[in-house]
Amino acid sequence: MPTFIDQLHRIIDIKSNPQRIVSLVPSQTELLVDLGLGDRIVGVTKFCIHPKGFKKDKQIIGGTKNFHFDKIDALKPDLIIGNKEENYREGIEELSGKYPVWMSDIFKLSDACEMIRGIGEITSTLDKATLIADAIVSQFNEPLPKLGSAVYLIWNDPIMCAGSNTFIDQMLDFAGFDNLINAERYPSVSVDNLQTLNPQYLLLSSEPYPFKERHIEYFKKILSKTKIILVDGEPFSWYGSKLLGSMTYFKSLHNN
Repeated sequence: MPTFIDQLHRIIDIKSNPQRIVSLVPSQTELLVDLGLGDRIVGVTKFCIHPKGFKKDKQIIGGTKNFHFDKIDALKPDLIIGNKEENYREGIEELSGKYPVWMSDIFKLSDACEMIRGIGEITSTLDKATLIADAIVSQFNEPLPKLGSAVYLIWNDPIMCAGSNTFIDQMLDFAGFDNLINAERYPSVSVDNLQTLNPQYLLLSSEPYPFKERHIEYFKKILSKTKIILVDGEPFSWYGSKLLGSMTYFKSLHNN
């Protein structure tokens, strides 16, 4: 049985050319399909929404942070793919005691491309994975002009935002925004904090909290001089083959 090293630096024994894959991460599910492995995926989370209609014949094993272990056991997977941030440690540890579990850990674009190639390696689709990763790198080699300072909200009650040491932080930079949140990960901020920061842009993400038009009106009352935009969260936070379209989306924001 071949041995591989995942992005948590764990040694994983994986059956050559696995045939029964469970994906615990939406962006990695989409990647698997784009690698031509859709027929080998047997289980996905309820948040695995791309490609559209794909999961209608797949077993839903719960969410990214609450697995139904009985459903996973019934699938008899020979490979499970997860992510350190999106999944929960206790669940991954339990699954790792039974099955090969390959974990990603993404902070930068380079980590995402390493993940894409790594999944290609463990699924015997490295050539196609390399083409995807190389195409992503090529697109991100063309920097966009700076738009200004920004705060990127991911949650509303409490108000939470994307800070430093996150994948979103680097995507903001690629999109032309200077992230004003220096605290690491996903800190909560108060209305007073936002007013003090006074960003040129307030970006309201579509996920994980689904900000809507009504939220624009609310934040306009707080930040009268700030340009407030609803943004698609996927180009900023999905780190699989979705990245092939991220720069095109970021360019569209410059015309907003």
